[in-house]
Amino acid sequence: MIKIGVSACFMYPDPTRAVFGHKQLTYFEHDMSRYLSRPGVMPILLPDLPWEELEQYLNEMDGFVFQGGADISPSTYGDEMIENGRWPGDRHRDQYELKIMDWAFQNKKPIFGICRGFQLLNVYFGGKMYQDLNLETGTKIEHRNAEKYDRIFHDVVCTENSLLEKIYGKKQFTVNTVHHQGVKSLGKNLVVDAHSPTDGIIEAFHYEKIEEQLVMGVQWHPEFSHTIQDTVIDPKPLLNYFLESMK
Repeated sequence: MIKIGVSACFMYPDPTRAVFGHKQLTYFEHDMSRYLSRPGVMPILLPDLPWEELEQYLNEMDGFVFQGGADISPSTYGDEMIENGRWPGDRHRDQYELKIMDWAFQNKKPIFGICRGFQLLNVYFGGKMYQDLNLETGTKIEHRNAEKYDRIFHDVVCTENSLLEKIYGKKQFTVNTVHHQGVKSLGKNLVVDAHSPTDGIIEAFHYEKIEEQLVMGVQWHPEFSHTIQDTVIDPKPLLNYFLESMK
């Protein structure tokens, strides 16, 4: 049985919430749990525990997935907030995940970052983020639409001989897009695998010493692909490649 440790999403106490309003919640997004689950593979949500309690569980994992969710706090990568703190992010989750990410990297465990997880990998390797793509880049591509959510899409173009081209056997394909932040400066030792062709925003990368350890990330949500499955690339080969690294 392959055991995949998945970092948690957080909901903080909110007395106006009808259920568990005064409690902090840690959770899987449902599509993510469905995407990772298959015979012989068990995704396991990693609890928010003191390190000395959490580390024992990390030792049992074969690989790690960092899922989407709240923005990364600009303070995590040493920038000031723009727009009067309009996008403060979730620093608590940043610190929780970065500890797990560092443990996984130092112990040479396979890592797969998705959307926020992709962005956090960039920060872990020393990169920085655009806090809002529309404001800071003036992009003409619609990378996020709150109402349409996982029903919008755009093409990505793979770099020459990229990991994604190896996985999919093609240089250009369509993905969904549910993000308003993006890579501003690429982290050290990361290799770009794909970008959006019109505005050049980085959409995928991997760790340069991939023969020693698999660390990869994509800006889109492969787990949401079923919503517009006739439009976007099949998400299974991406997960298959990740799982093969643990066999």
